[in-house]
Amino acid sequence: MYVAVKGGERAIGNAHDWLAEARRGDPSVPDLALAQIREQLALAVDRVMAEGSLYDPDLAALALKQARGDTIEAVFLIRAFRTTLPRFGTSHPVDTGQMQIIRRISATYKDAPGGQILGPTFDYTHRLLDFGLADGDTVPQAPEAPASHSAVPHILSHLGAEGLMQPEHAPEACGADDVPDLTRTPLEFPAARPLRLQALTRGDEGFLLSLAYSTQRGYGRNHAFVGELRIGHVRVAAHLPELGFDVEFAEIQVTECESVNQFQGSKTQPAQFTRGYGLVFGQSERKAISMALVDRALRAQELGEDMSDAPAQDAEFVLSHCDNIQSSGFLEHIKLPHYVDFQAELELIRKLRREACAMQEAAE
Repeated sequence: MYVAVKGGERAIGNAHDWLAEARRGDPSVPDLALAQIREQLALAVDRVMAEGSLYDPDLAALALKQARGDTIEAVFLIRAFRTTLPRFGTSHPVDTGQMQIIRRISATYKDAPGGQILGPTFDYTHRLLDFGLADGDTVPQAPEAPASHSAVPHILSHLGAEGLMQPEHAPEACGADDVPDLTRTPLEFPAARPLRLQALTRGDEGFLLSLAYSTQRGYGRNHAFVGELRIGHVRVAAHLPELGFDVEFAEIQVTECESVNQFQGSKTQPAQFTRGYGLVFGQSERKAISMALVDRALRAQELGEDMSDAPAQDAEFVLSHCDNIQSSGFLEHIKLPHYVDFQAELELIRKLRREACAMQEAAE
């Protein structure tokens, strides 16, 4: 049990004032505007939205500014704010096949049906510091290709048409009460795949990256290919009973990844490919790919594969530790006063040392 410690109110107030001063920095330097954070630190904003479970670039930019760039603290702020928001209803599942694509690649087909779109990416940069950016220089921009507005079928659907890809069976009903909402109900085990995907999509990117890397190094023996990675905008719609029809009310940017994995088959199923799946707010390729690899690792028991001691195959281990807010909260609480606990430990150590010394003297 942890008991709140009273006192130190003046010191805490001074700490808050000092934090505000440190956040502002040198007053001679122009204040950082939210629009600058939103537009020029977009990938950090996207990460805060994804792990905070709230799509709002302006609020994510504000959280980053308030947190002085601490991503996890910004996620904490966004989640706390989200709990104050009312829920009006549930939207329909987004149709990523209708995505307005700005980036689409495949590691499995050179001539991917529908074409490959490189889009804005660090993949082909030399990772050399561009000192021109320090001087505020602008880089000449090539003519920008318009985003694809036509339906672009998923690449793995072509494998599915040949019967080479294990089909994904959606539940018969997709109402608001069919799948638990992790933002409103605690995680319970065993967790079905829809709930696991919820936990992964808002899990810590670094943690999922490490788990995904572990599967590639043999902890789970789960070799994967990126069947398709696509980034773009999708429309969000909901049914309004009072109107009697669906209404599109938002357009959001998402990153989707489908991984392709081997499956040897069974007595009832022929050999075919299986998939891992990742869907994340904003442009977050590393997170989406990591999510897809971990999702596939967590399906080992479902697919009847040999279970090893690989961490990525242990649903309780993965889902209980991927949430960075829970992790940081429990970790950081140990810097708060634990005077009574420590004094008890200290007295125990002293007592053991006294007893040990007494026994040694008696032996002599």
